[in-house]
Amino acid sequence: MRNRLIIPALVWILALPLAAQPAEKAKAEALVKEGIAFMKANTKEAFIAEVHKGSGRFHAKPGNPLYLFVYDLNGVVLPHGAEANLLGVNRMNVKDPDGKQYIKDLLAVGQKKGGGWSDYKRMNPDTRKIEQKTSFCLAESGIVVGCGIYK
Repeated sequence: MRNRLIIPALVWILALPLAAQPAEKAKAEALVKEGIAFMKANTKEAFIAEVHKGSGRFHAKPGNPLYLFVYDLNGVVLPHGAEANLLGVNRMNVKDPDGKQYIKDLLAVGQKKGGGWSDYKRMNPDTRKIEQKTSFCLAESGIVVGCGIYK
């Protein structure tokens, strides 16, 4: 009787991250589109400032790990909602642990009609381990706006 309860509970617990991923992907894509709408309603400069400031609505916060990052088309970080120290850094040739030049890929995917998703590996700041990450990117007004989640 005991095993009959434990096995379904374990299956449910192990399946939770898989069920949560589509919801998180939808949130990441929505945040990118919200950022672009903010930029269109205001200015590119106002949007970049909002992403850059620590209290901005597109910046990572405790309990909400989603944030926006913004690159120009040459791979230079305009603002980064979690790593302000990257401001102005050209990251075009940065590679993940597998050697993938993921910034190039983020920019290419973002410039496709409707944007898209890019998979790569990056250190998760919560676990401090290299993990799979996927980011939705979309280009607008000469920049690429992105938001990612860990798988």
